[in-house]
Amino acid sequence: MPIWRRTVNTAAVAKHHGVKAFINMSQMTVSQMSITETTASPQHKLQWLSEQALNWSGLPVVHVRPTVFLEGFFLTLTPDSVTQSNEIRLPFGEDKTSPVAAEDVARVVATLLQNPRPHIGKIYHLTGPQSENMHFYAQEYSKALGRTITFQDIPVEPWRDALLERGFPVHVVNHLAAMADLHRAGRYDRMSDDVLMLTGQRPLSVQEFVRNNAGTFTAQAPIMASA
Repeated sequence: MPIWRRTVNTAAVAKHHGVKAFINMSQMTVSQMSITETTASPQHKLQWLSEQALNWSGLPVVHVRPTVFLEGFFLTLTPDSVTQSNEIRLPFGEDKTSPVAAEDVARVVATLLQNPRPHIGKIYHLTGPQSENMHFYAQEYSKALGRTITFQDIPVEPWRDALLERGFPVHVVNHLAAMADLHRAGRYDRMSDDVLMLTGQRPLSVQEFVRNNAGTFTAQAPIMASA
């Protein structure tokens, strides 16, 4: 079922039961979209439309807009090249990005649910503690892993084709490719203190995140069978 249809169905049920707060999570890119301005990502278009539908519904809505997730691009799409060749290979170009950890987003949502009334009608943008280019983050990988990691920019289309070959669904690949194009255009160079303001805790940095997941970025020595 499309996102907008799920949103409308859920909103109708929430309205019927008189919920005190409806926390909606979309993505920070939506802040730069309108009825005439969009992106190539079907997900972005539907996320924007879902926000509009919730606003029209009259529900007590709080919108949460995280930037790119560390778990999405960084934990899912960089371990192979980091493990095999000590390179981060992504089509992000030279522009900056400010990835956020899912655990930080979860802490924000939990905080909002504990006392939603002051937040009704507000929009929160969630980023990590830094907005830097991928060469900077390669240095953060290096510090976390204790070996030199470099960033290699790659073209979007061959990367997109490789994701399809790995079995990623077409709609997911189209979304990821659109996000890569937006990174190259500087659209993820965004910073916000909302995570710290809402939770009282600084969001996880890329270095901390990689250190916490070091095993994923490290080749395992083969197990030798004994005679």
